[in-house]
Amino acid sequence: MQANAKRERLAQLLRELSLRRGRFRLASGRESDYYLDCRRTTLSAEGATLVGELVLAALDRRGWRPAAVGGLTLGADPVAVATAVVSQISGRPVAAFIVRKKPKDHGTGRRIEGCPPPGSRVVLVEDVVTTGGSALEAAGACREAGLEILGAVAIVDREEGGREAIEAAGIPLEALFTASELLAG
Repeated sequence: MQANAKRERLAQLLRELSLRRGRFRLASGRESDYYLDCRRTTLSAEGATLVGELVLAALDRRGWRPAAVGGLTLGADPVAVATAVVSQISGRPVAAFIVRKKPKDHGTGRRIEGCPPPGSRVVLVEDVVTTGGSALEAAGACREAGLEILGAVAIVDREEGGREAIEAAGIPLEALFTASELLAG
């Protein structure tokens, strides 16, 4: 399947599986008349494969060569793992990591699971960017761990100021889709 066909198929899956209309409170605290539950797509076999392929393509477009991709649990988890699996299959392995919302209070007390060594280059991944809060929280944890953030890739940018907030923090954002694109389809 060609890149455009993959992108169109992922858009179709997002509309069919993830897009809900109604009244919703978002993680940002904002109210919305639609909700994108991308996990319904990223946790499907076909959706995960397409997300992994398209995130890798976005990394290539930007010239980013990270050691790992990851973000704040839970929305970023399937995106990071899908990207890692597809990268291995394609012969250019990229690891995945998960940033906890708070450090564990037992065991090793880690905030980042699968954390690459300090100095490693990473790309943040997100399912949906609204205000940018989740990406910025993950970025703070990564910087504390001594990681170099090349950029961020999101499945969907809701176009509500998140891109601007993330980029104001010095992190370029690549979104596979905008909410406008998905809502128009």
